[in-house]
Amino acid sequence: MSELTMKRTMSLEHAVEAFAGAMVLLSVALTYFVHPAFVWLTVFVGANLFQQAFTGFCPAAIIMRKAFGFRPAAEPGG
Repeated sequence: MSELTMKRTMSLEHAVEAFAGAMVLLSVALTYFVHPAFVWLTVFVGANLFQQAFTGFCPAAIIMRKAFGFRPAAEPGG
């Protein structure tokens, strides 16, 4: 298969990271322009990323896998 015909898709892990980054930027903008209480959205996103690093459980990943068909990156050596 040539390089031109290969379809590049985003892995589930990268999609979750992109979504989290977008949510943080959105929450900062909402905090600045709309209401200071939107800072709690930033706190929620950060807390979710922190717990996901230790538990492996991420609600956004479950939704992205089922609703949008994202797949995890291939395991190294597998």
